[in-house]
Amino acid sequence: MTESKSPRRRGLLKGAAIAAGALSAPMVAMAQTTSFRFQSTWPAKDIFHEFANDFAKKVNDMAGGRLKIEVLPSGAVVPAFQLLEAVNKGTLDGGHGVVAYHYGKNSALALWGSGPGFGMDSNMVLAWHNYGGGKALLEEIYKAINMDVVSYLYGPMTTQPLGWFKKPIAKADDLKGLKYRTVGLAVDMFTLMGAAVNPLPGGEIVPALDRGLIDAAEFNNASSDRVLGFPDVVKNCMLQSFHQSGEQFEILFNKTKYNTLPAELKAIIDYAVQAASADMSWKMIDRNSSDYIEMKKQGIKFYKTSDAVLRAQLDAWDKTIAKKAGENPLFQKVLDSQKAFAQRAVSWHNDYSVDFKMAYNHYFSGKKA
Repeated sequence: MTESKSPRRRGLLKGAAIAAGALSAPMVAMAQTTSFRFQSTWPAKDIFHEFANDFAKKVNDMAGGRLKIEVLPSGAVVPAFQLLEAVNKGTLDGGHGVVAYHYGKNSALALWGSGPGFGMDSNMVLAWHNYGGGKALLEEIYKAINMDVVSYLYGPMTTQPLGWFKKPIAKADDLKGLKYRTVGLAVDMFTLMGAAVNPLPGGEIVPALDRGLIDAAEFNNASSDRVLGFPDVVKNCMLQSFHQSGEQFEILFNKTKYNTLPAELKAIIDYAVQAASADMSWKMIDRNSSDYIEMKKQGIKFYKTSDAVLRAQLDAWDKTIAKKAGENPLFQKVLDSQKAFAQRAVSWHNDYSVDFKMAYNHYFSGKKA
C-alpha cells in the first residue's frame, strides 16, 4: 500500500531540493579553466612538435575543461636552448624538449641521453629514471642549479643515426676536421674524435648544411630528418651510433604554477605522460619506417656505421666521462647509478631476448635460419 504524501511533507521535500540546487550551483561556477602556456624546442613541422601536441591533447581531453595546455613551436617565446630558464622564471608555464639541451648548466644532465648508457637502450634509461634512482638525481641536479621546475621524462627514442654526410664515413679518421652538428656530451665525444662541433638547435641545422657552414650533422630519426629537409641537401646517411642511443623527451612545468593544481589534475598529468609515452613510441615505429622507405625511394644512400667508428666512439666516451666525473661530483653520482642499474637490466635483457633479425631474415631476406 502506497502512502500519499501530505502537503507539509511535499513542501519540505521541495525546499530541500531547492537548497541542494543552490549549494551545487556555485561549485559549477567555480570549475574554471587553468591555462598553461607551453613551448616546445621543435619547429612546428617536426614530428617532435606533434608529440608535444599529442601530450597536451591527452591532458586537455581528460581534464574536461578544467586544465588546458597550449603548445607553441620553438622560438615563439624563447630560443630552444633557453627553455629551461624560461620555465623556471615563469616566462613560460611549461615546455617540451630534451634534458641534453640543458647540458650547459650542469654536465650531468647530458647523461639522460648522450652516450652508450652502459648498453641501455632508451626504454631502459627510462626504467632507470623511474625505478632505479634517476628521477631523484635529476631533481637533485635541478635544485643544485636553482631551477624551480617539475620534470617528467617519457617517450623512448629510437637509436639515432651517426648523421648526414657529403661522403660516407668508413673509419674514425674520416671525422677529423669535419664541421659537425650534435648536442650534449656528444659534443665532447666528437671533439675528441677530431670533429669541429657546432651544437645548433634543430631548426637551424639544414640551412647551415645548405650554406656550407657545417659539413655534416645528426638530428634524430627518419621522420624528423625527412621533414626538416636533410635529404634535400645531403644524400648519405650513416645509421647506428653510440652518441645518443638512449634519449627520451622531457615535459617541464613551472613548479609554482604546477603546485596550484589540485591533486586530481596532477594525477591526470602523470597518467597523460605515461599514455603519451606509449602512444609516441608506437607512432615512431609507424612513421619512421614509412619515412625511411620514402627516403630510399628518393635516392638517399644509407650505410651502417662501421664497427671501427663505433669502437672509437666508446673510447672517446670513456675519456669524456672520466674527465667530467673528475670535475663534477653529481656527474659521477649519475654514472654510478646508471651503471648499477644497467649491469642488472641489460644482462637480463640480453639473456632473455631472442634474435629478431634471424626471424626477419627467415621471412624476408631469403636467409633461412
